[in-house]
Amino acid sequence: MPINKVGTRGIEDGAVATVDVAPGAVTSAKIADGGIPNSKLTNTTIGGITLGGTSSIGRLISWQSVVTTNTTMVAGRGYFVDTSSGQITMTLPASAVTGDTIAIKDYAANFDTNKITIGRNGHNIQGTATDASIDSKRASVELVYIDSTKGWLFVIESNVSSFSPFIIASGGTETTSGDYKIHTFTGDGNFVVSDVGPSGAGNTVSLVVVAGGGGSGSGGANCSAGGGAGAGGFRESREPSDPYTTSPLNNAGGLAVTAQTYPITVGGGGSAGAVPTNDGTNGSNSVFSTITSAGGGHGGSYPASPGGNGGSGGGGGCNLSTGGSGNTPPVSPPQGNNGYVIPGAACFQNGAGGGGGGATAVGGASSGGPSFNGNGGAGGAGATTSITGSSVAYAGGGGGGGNNVAGAASPCGTGGVGAKGSSPGTDAAAGTANRGGGAGGGAHKSGQPPSGTPVSAKAGGKGVVIIRYKYQ
Repeated sequence: MPINKVGTRGIEDGAVATVDVAPGAVTSAKIADGGIPNSKLTNTTIGGITLGGTSSIGRLISWQSVVTTNTTMVAGRGYFVDTSSGQITMTLPASAVTGDTIAIKDYAANFDTNKITIGRNGHNIQGTATDASIDSKRASVELVYIDSTKGWLFVIESNVSSFSPFIIASGGTETTSGDYKIHTFTGDGNFVVSDVGPSGAGNTVSLVVVAGGGGSGSGGANCSAGGGAGAGGFRESREPSDPYTTSPLNNAGGLAVTAQTYPITVGGGGSAGAVPTNDGTNGSNSVFSTITSAGGGHGGSYPASPGGNGGSGGGGGCNLSTGGSGNTPPVSPPQGNNGYVIPGAACFQNGAGGGGGGATAVGGASSGGPSFNGNGGAGGAGATTSITGSSVAYAGGGGGGGNNVAGAASPCGTGGVGAKGSSPGTDAAAGTANRGGGAGGGAHKSGQPPSGTPVSAKAGGKGVVIIRYKYQ
């Protein structure tokens, strides 16, 4: 008759060896409650966890063979990734539950040369709906899934110098607006990108590049006036997921960047035309990477001096003068507009210069009655954008000089008001600095010659370069 149970007193210590027990012969049902005490076991801990305690044993990692191509990962596995031949994307599982764990190790110490991208596959990574990347040599990481809010979190990181799904950069004056960082360059400098996230929003910036505004033309004799200068070229491109309000000239898409140093050139404003009858000079170009905005065209002067071509064209000087052409050289969307052309014998009818072109409108027409009592043309409207987090206008044209009424500054922008010639005369205004405004045109002060005094023209406003991207 078989024995149903054997008490602990019935077996001497060490009397039953493992070779004496057939596989499967002893089941939990055959061990009395309280069964085998831990003290009777050869090993009383597993992985540092004491048997009989309340701690739980974590999920173990099963390491796989070396990976050399794009791979969709499986929870519970570790991956040695070899990027010797190029960048690799390691995609997270499509479904995940709390506690799922994945590990990644740089097999050939090449992540700094060819980074890996961790594809999120519909889940958040570190609380953000963006792929992550690793680009540091000999890096190793472990990811654990927690919930739908944070998604996969990095719980172990080794030799990880940068581990961001976002751009990391420096340069210019740095400010923030929500989750976006803004770099404003009011002078030449460097935009230094030390790291980028994966292709898409993670490596793309929004930008505004404004060139220097043109300098205006001077007023000459006989109650004449100079033309207002054209605004510096205005170019904007917004990354599609960026929420700020753009100008009408936005070229959707932004600009993809890589980890490198980008020299920034901020164009200066053009100089003023010397009295009595000299033109101003064009503004200078502003440059960021492949984006160049052209300096604004100078304002024309008396007699019959045309406005200059540029980002926006300068207004014509009094006496049958042509306006400068904007959007020169041509880009799409256009970076600016034409300056006003003085038609026929209008100068001898009104003694006024045309307005300089602005980012979104042509320069305004000069007007007025006989006896040189003319009104200068208004500067063309600029463009307003909220790339800095606030609504700001840029690249307005300068108003033309006038004998009776000075040309107004641009209604939406930063161009200078033109000078007024008739007594009491008023001076022109320069274009606004770091807004790319064209200068207001000069005029012949205090009415009739020979007592009149030419009013000096003014300089254009310096440009600006603004770069914006998601940083957290």
